[in-house]
Amino acid sequence: MKEMKELTSLNMIEDFVQENPMSFLYVSRQECSVCHAVLPRVRELLDHFPDIRLGHIDANAVPEVAAAYSIFTVPVILYFIEGQEVLRKARFIHFEELAEQIEKIYGLNQ
Repeated sequence: MKEMKELTSLNMIEDFVQENPMSFLYVSRQECSVCHAVLPRVRELLDHFPDIRLGHIDANAVPEVAAAYSIFTVPVILYFIEGQEVLRKARFIHFEELAEQIEKIYGLNQ
């Protein structure tokens, strides 16, 4: 499964996005059952994209992430290339569609 870095502050999140040419943020909450079900699938999917780095944020631990990234529900996945958001999915994620979208964007940036 894809290695995942825990990001515990807004500064860590911003640094992670800026330092990695391709970064993927997964925002969740401990009490969210959907979040717990989606995370292993996201990690498995990202195994196919070795250049994408995965960061995880617990929105309870870093509440300012909601305002900084306009997050209204969890789980949320955000895909950044060179610090720019290129893809966002929230709540119920269709993995076949997500895989196709990532493949297109990833392929353009290789």
